[in-house]
Amino acid sequence: AETHADDPRVYLTLSSNVLRVLVTIVTYIVTKKKDAAADMETSQGKEEPQQLHKEKEEDRPQNHDSSTNRPMPLMALNHVSRLCRSVEASVEFYTTVLGFVPTGRPPTLDFNGAWLFNYGVGIHLVQEEDGGDLPDASLDRLDPMDNHISFQCEDMGAMEQRLKDLGVKYLRRTINEEEGSPIDQLFFNDPDGFMIEICNCENLELVPAGFLGRSTTPRSK
Repeated sequence: AETHADDPRVYLTLSSNVLRVLVTIVTYIVTKKKDAAADMETSQGKEEPQQLHKEKEEDRPQNHDSSTNRPMPLMALNHVSRLCRSVEASVEFYTTVLGFVPTGRPPTLDFNGAWLFNYGVGIHLVQEEDGGDLPDASLDRLDPMDNHISFQCEDMGAMEQRLKDLGVKYLRRTINEEEGSPIDQLFFNDPDGFMIEICNCENLELVPAGFLGRSTTPRSK
C-alpha cells in the first residue's frame, strides 16, 4: 500500500524520529555534564592536600637562621653518665658520700645500671661489661686539672669532716685568696677513679667575658 504525504501516519513517524533524536541529544549533554562534575570533584580532592602543604610551606619562616636569634630552650643540667666496674659499689659511694637517692629507670633499659638523683641533677651509672677504658681505680692521683664534676657546697667544713669520717682520701686547696673572695675546694675520686670536686664557688663574683657589668651566682646576691 502506498503512503501519501498528506497521510497523518507520515507526520506521526517523523515526529517520533525527531523526538528520539532530541532525547538522545539531551541524554548526551546531561551525561557529559555529570562526567565533568565528577572530574572536577576528583581534581579538587587531589589538589586539596597540595594546597594545605603549600599553606604550611608559606607559614614556615623564610629566614633559616632565625632560630639562632631565639633564646636557647635549654633549662638545666639533667644528668651525668658514668661507666663503672661495679654498679653496686658506685651506688653505695654516691648515696653514702654524696647523699644521692636511687630512682627508677625506664623498663626498656634492659642493661645493668642505676639512676640516682639529688641537688637537681642525676647520676646515671652503667655497668662496663668489656673492660673499656676506665681510669685505674688503684691510683690515688688527684689533679684539679683533670676531668671532673663539681658540686657547690654551703658548708665546706662539714663536707670535709664527712670525707674524713668515711675514710675517703681527698685533696684540699684554696684559690682566689688574693682577690679577697677565697674559694675552698675538695677533690676526691669515686670507686672507678672519676674525680669529684666540692667547692663554695658562690663566693666568686662572675664577670662575663666581653661585658662591663657583673653578675653573681644566686647565693652571692
